Parts: sequence; C-alpha cells; structure tokens
Amino acid sequence: MDRGSKLVAKSAIKMALSEDRIEEEHLKHELEKIEIHAAAVDYGGEFISSVKKIVERAVVAAKREGVIKETHTDEGAIAGATREALSQIVNKAIGLNVGGKIGIARKGDHISVAIFFGIGLLHLDEVAIGLGHRAAP
Repeated sequence: MDRGSKLVAKSAIKMALSEDRIEEEHLKHELEKIEIHAAAVDYGGEFISSVKKIVERAVVAAKREGVIKETHTDEGAIAGATREALSQIVNKAIGLNVGGKIGIARKGDHISVAIFFGIGLLHLDEVAIGLGHRAAP
C-alpha cells in the first residue's frame, strides 16, 4: 500500500476521534508540519435523513479549512469518500439516531474521510468508524 494513503487515512481517523476543538486545532497544527491538511466537523440526527447533511458538512468543512479547492474534482472526491464511509455503517445505523465527528485529511493527491459514529437506541449505544479514500490531483 502507498504510504501516503495510510498516513492520510490515519490522520483522518485521528481528527474524527478528537475530543474537542482544542484537540482538533492542536492536531491540525501537528499534521501541517508533515504537509497534511485536515479538518473536522460534528454532526448528528436520524441516520437516513442525515446522510445528505453529513456529505454537505464534509464538503463545506474541507473548503472552509483549505483542505480542498472549490473545484468539481475536489468537491467530488470529498463527497465520494464521505459516501463510501457512510456505506460501511448503513447496516448498523439505518433507522437509528447517529452523532459524532467527520475527520478529513489530505496530503498531495490523497484524500481520506473518516466518520466516527455513536449509534443510539435508547441507552444501548454502538460505536463505529467508516473510512473512505479518493485520489484528486
């Protein structure tokens, strides 16, 4: 496996697992030292109705933080990687409430989106991580 893919995936997962904005900012600064651009954003709601919002939040956060440019290629890469991450969780989350954080990382043409899910049913919570990767020049 290409080392860039693994490093970017690991960075996106770390961003998705960050506890708060302070930890996010610290991690972003550390990643910038190795030329990885990163972003994170929270989300929540009923899974099916939240899918579109989750994809939109990932694209907006990536643009806002300078991870991607405002081009069809970059926006499509984020949207595609986010949908891939969501598809890995759909069987656990369908019909339930979800909440968590989206982590995004890019180095060169490698882009990864990791989504941490807290999946709720009454007081019986499940956790999961979905991960998607795309290449965008």
